[in-house]
Formats: sequence, C-alpha cells, structure tokens
Amino acid sequence: MAIHLPFAKLSHWHQIAFSAALLERMLPNYQMFSEAADFGNAKVLRNQLDIIWQWLDNSNTVKINSDAQLLKLEAETPDPEAFDSFGVFPALDACMAFSALWQLMQVKPSKKQKAAEIDIDDIQSISRLSHNSVSYYVELLLLQEAEDVVEPDDVAALETLVITTEQMSEHPLMQWENDTQNELFDFLKFAAADKRTCKLAKQMSLSEGLSNLGIEIA
Repeated sequence: MAIHLPFAKLSHWHQIAFSAALLERMLPNYQMFSEAADFGNAKVLRNQLDIIWQWLDNSNTVKINSDAQLLKLEAETPDPEAFDSFGVFPALDACMAFSALWQLMQVKPSKKQKAAEIDIDDIQSISRLSHNSVSYYVELLLLQEAEDVVEPDDVAALETLVITTEQMSEHPLMQWENDTQNELFDFLKFAAADKRTCKLAKQMSLSEGLSNLGIEIA
C-alpha cells in the first residue's frame, strides 16, 4: 500500500512545495478534530503553512525561525491516548507532517549540491503520513461496510473480517491520494521554482475542495 516516489529528483525548493501542497489537504482534518474535541488552534497551523508559502514565493527575503515554529506546533499537537475518537489520528499525522516540513526547511543545501545528494527522509515522511492517514481511514470505512452486512449475533464472522490490500487500493479515496501525490510530483519535477508554480501546486491540491479524507474545506 505504500507510495514510493523518487524525491531525490526534486530540488530542496520543490520538495518543500510538494510538502506544503500535501499539508493543504491534511490541515482540514486537524481543524475538524480541533473543533470537535475542543483542542488546539488550527489557526496556528494555518499561519505556519502560509509562512511556508510566503518563503516559497520569495525565499531570498523571508526569514523564518524554524525552531520557534516547532515549539508553537508542539503546543498544538494532540496526544492520541488522551482522546477516544478516530479524528485524533489524522490530526496527529498533520502535526507530524508539519514537524517534518519545518525540519526540511532547516536544511541548507549548497549551490553545488545536486538534488540527488539532498537527504529525502523528511519529504518521504510527509508523503507517508498523508498516505497513511487515508489508508487507516479507508480501512475503517471498509470494515464498517463489511460489518453492516454481517448479522449482529454472528460473532465468528465479525471476528474474522479481513480487509484485503486489493480492496484498499481500489477505494476511491485511496486512488485519489495516490493520483494526487503522483500528479504533484510529475508537475513539480519540471516546474520552475517561482510564484506561479506555488499557485498551481496549491490549486492542484485544493481543486476538489476536500481534504485527503474527503472532508469539505471550509
């Protein structure tokens, strides 16, 4: 089920743009959890993402204290053991992806350094977190659908329910996540590092008006 993209082919700037675009699709999940659980402030995360887009627009003039932003993020990160709703997990995934992006922002590749020589652990983590959020949610949806067609008193059938990899991969949300990541990567691989590319990447991630879990973006 994992998605593997050759991120070493992207420059540092393009890796950040890819990550920011994915976070546009993850942030609404945090916002919905925050409002439902009365925890955290989604505006803090929204502001952080806006700062990152501003840096991408003009990285020569925008100065960012990534350590300070990581401290702010820490205060908004939920503890999954403190909540009993599914929503805490995609919210946590969003925070972890933000953390990885701030760490990616701290990387200072030299002008002589080739894209293939840049550490890709952070962007791989962001890609995986977005993908895993969808995978976990889809598995829950499929289990619920399977349970709905089993007799409530058929304990043996309920205990042996299994969701296959094929079922997961064929689900529309899973296919959409894979398609979105692949399309963003293919676009950024040949795009210029400029304001227009930022605008188009953001538009691609928000084109459906939904988060990666299908939640409507307010």
